[in-house]
Amino acid sequence: MSPIRDMLSETGITEQQWRVLRVLSEYGQMDTKTLADRSSLLFPSMTRIAATMREKGLVTQTRDEKDRRRQFVEITPSGQKIIDDHLSQATQIVAGFKKTLGEDNYETLLDLLQMLDPGAHD
Repeated sequence: MSPIRDMLSETGITEQQWRVLRVLSEYGQMDTKTLADRSSLLFPSMTRIAATMREKGLVTQTRDEKDRRRQFVEITPSGQKIIDDHLSQATQIVAGFKKTLGEDNYETLLDLLQMLDPGAHD
């Protein structure tokens, strides 16, 4: 995680916030439960992280008209700029992981990490 932490040190966001932005950038607006699952975060943590990111102007949150308890989160242009500005560096970091581990071990690592995903067992 050290290369990722180094990359994020200049952005002012955490690893968890980076994951949230990556998921929103890739999949678009989604409810907080789905976002927590796809970001490998616990739902209570996601609620707090989303609020912090909203205050930073990186995401917007809106309530579902039918179910007021349900909220949707969407990336803002400022949040997308962080992704765009660091995507090539993030891609290089992943390529370095693949080179070090080899393709098969890298895929195994992803599979093992998925097993630890709190949303993977729902």
